[in-house]
Amino acid sequence: MELNIKVCGITREQDLQALVQYGVNYAGFIFYERSPRLVRGKLDAAIVRSTAGIKKVGVFVDEDLQTVQQLVADNGLDLVQLHGNETPEYCAAIRKIVPVVKAFRIGEQVSWQELAPFIPVSDYFLFDTAVGKSYGGTGQQFNWDLLKSYPFSHPFFLSGGIGPEHAAALAELELPALFAVDVNSRFETAPGVKDMEKVQGFVSALLRRPQSTDHGPQPSA
Repeated sequence: MELNIKVCGITREQDLQALVQYGVNYAGFIFYERSPRLVRGKLDAAIVRSTAGIKKVGVFVDEDLQTVQQLVADNGLDLVQLHGNETPEYCAAIRKIVPVVKAFRIGEQVSWQELAPFIPVSDYFLFDTAVGKSYGGTGQQFNWDLLKSYPFSHPFFLSGGIGPEHAAALAELELPALFAVDVNSRFETAPGVKDMEKVQGFVSALLRRPQSTDHGPQPSA
């Protein structure tokens, strides 16, 4: 099965349009106020809402339910990624309006059965690297061997420290529930500013597509 690709931490219109051009499946927009990749104030909601050809994911951390609902409407979000300590009840409430990706941070070991209550109230899981109290974007990778014991068929996104050099290893992973890879900080020149040449190279390598000579919009000086 061909892997889906999500590029998270988008804050610029030219980067978003380039993702559409490259055939990336998901664009992630972070609404967590403490994130250096906070989209609010950098990319207008009307631009996000009007962009077609890619699924738009809003990333939230323990946010007020009504705020999430309003931002889903304002930005035309297709999915919501919950990256904090949200309860199954909270996930169920969000899922009434939009599909849910529930994120979990993986350390040196994992207790899969603790995730079971979230299966009925989410559409996907996302596994990121546990680093202190951080909620993601650390650029660090957890031990993918832990995923070999994943006992569910519930599809998941794989995140955490994935860089351009990991395309071949990702393509060779034999994990039936692996639905998508999620990249972010390892493809940046600054927080929220993507290196589109790296992104296109990764997409081409992972999906085994020939690259064009046009790398699309590039970061301005």
